[in-house]
Amino acid sequence: MTVHLEVADGVGTLRLDRPPMNALDVATQDRLRELAEEVTRREDVRAVVIHGGEKVFAAGADIKEMQAMDHAAMVLRARALQDSFTAVARIPKPVVAAVTGYALGGGCELALCADIRVAGENAKLGQPEILLGLIPGAGGTQRLARLVGPSRAKDLIFTGRQVRADEALAIGLVDRVVPAAEVYEQAHAWAARLAKGPAIALRAAKECVDAGLETDIETGLAIERNWFAGLFATEDRETGMRSFVEEGPGKAVFR
Repeated sequence: MTVHLEVADGVGTLRLDRPPMNALDVATQDRLRELAEEVTRREDVRAVVIHGGEKVFAAGADIKEMQAMDHAAMVLRARALQDSFTAVARIPKPVVAAVTGYALGGGCELALCADIRVAGENAKLGQPEILLGLIPGAGGTQRLARLVGPSRAKDLIFTGRQVRADEALAIGLVDRVVPAAEVYEQAHAWAARLAKGPAIALRAAKECVDAGLETDIETGLAIERNWFAGLFATEDRETGMRSFVEEGPGKAVFR
């Protein structure tokens, strides 16, 4: 298998394993979708880390495999490609990408599917598809623009240039830069902390933000309102409020 799932302490790690560069071939794309659906279902997985290993996150698509595809073949494959990444983006739990080394093309698009990106000082990110006479096809034109804004997204997509970790942090492409040796540890720590939180409220928060970005503010407020009221029916809400009143903020232990 080119992607493995490891579960410990409520955190599921999706680990890419296709040496040497974790090129995202069709089999890897399909495996990502399969495991994204699995962690969505599993109650023992409350947060997720996506990691490519110590040296590289994912250097992009498998160009040799893609070169053999003609127009008809890609018409049939393009939806499955996007669906694999969308399955990751729709995991209804906190997801963090632990980015070391190259995250280019499909690798960058995979990192964009996470809620938070922790990058090593050695990270390089970009969308170089234009250099192949193509455009990003796994969500890059959409998720990148929503994350860093249209002008910065166009700069990266039009030029195909790579950005180092410091620039990626400055433009909002990553959220934290740490020594390369600490990337997975810190990403896992972030996920583990949220894995102890109120699972339904975290799911609600993620859905409100993500769905709200796709619509007008009135519809977004309606989504928020419905989730907010609905959480009053949960045991976690009772636990959180009781703990706040009796012990002070931040001490609740959620089931």
